[in-house]
Amino acid sequence: MSHDSLSAWYADFFTELPNAFWRAAVPHQATEAEAGLIIRATGLRPGARVLDVACGSGRHALEFARRGYRVTGLDVSDEAVGHARAAAAAGRLDVDLRVGDMRELPADVRPDVAMCMGNAFGYLEHTGTQEFLAGLAGLVVPGGALVLDYGFVAESMLPGLALEEEPMTLGGVEAVSVNEYDVVNSRWITSFTFRRGAQEHRGTSVQHVYTAAEVVRLVTAAGFTGAELYGDADGTPFRLGSPRLILVARRP
Repeated sequence: MSHDSLSAWYADFFTELPNAFWRAAVPHQATEAEAGLIIRATGLRPGARVLDVACGSGRHALEFARRGYRVTGLDVSDEAVGHARAAAAAGRLDVDLRVGDMRELPADVRPDVAMCMGNAFGYLEHTGTQEFLAGLAGLVVPGGALVLDYGFVAESMLPGLALEEEPMTLGGVEAVSVNEYDVVNSRWITSFTFRRGAQEHRGTSVQHVYTAAEVVRLVTAAGFTGAELYGDADGTPFRLGSPRLILVARRP
């Protein structure tokens, strides 16, 4: 697969099989913990407006709506947004859920907090990431905040890195992955095969790997300040070998 064909790989990757797999991957307690950290770290006031970009099946968008926030969620996957809308209706939650590409942010939303959770940060080519962050900086209100959740940060991913992974089954969907690390472009490329009975979906994901310092520089260049780095939803400081990076920065 060529470099160009991977630049927007996510546009047709997230169909029902991979979405069902990842819906089963995270327990609700983890979502509650992540929401709690975001609210504490940003000082998010009751009833504030939240923008969840690459909201997927609505894991965070629905949790914040349950807590009384005004939420807009954006995701490229029709299936994921449809699932989130059905869950919102079942829970009698008022959530503005939209199908759209993270490269085209909603101009009518001025959030107090913009968040990009679940590793969607790192999907875009470098210039796309710069434009994405600048776009968020243009939407977040002064005094608001940005939250990034990034499991492919170099300090988390590269220590003890192994290309081989055992197949996993979650939510009745088996995922088989073949990984490669593109050292020239610092990209983790995974060829996935998802199976459930006779159903099968194949797709290739691309995660751009940045160091924590590079992420801070990107966020600062976009117009955010005062970046705080956490190593997990429990609020521990980010360090070498932390399972992920959760970054919180301010919009002056």
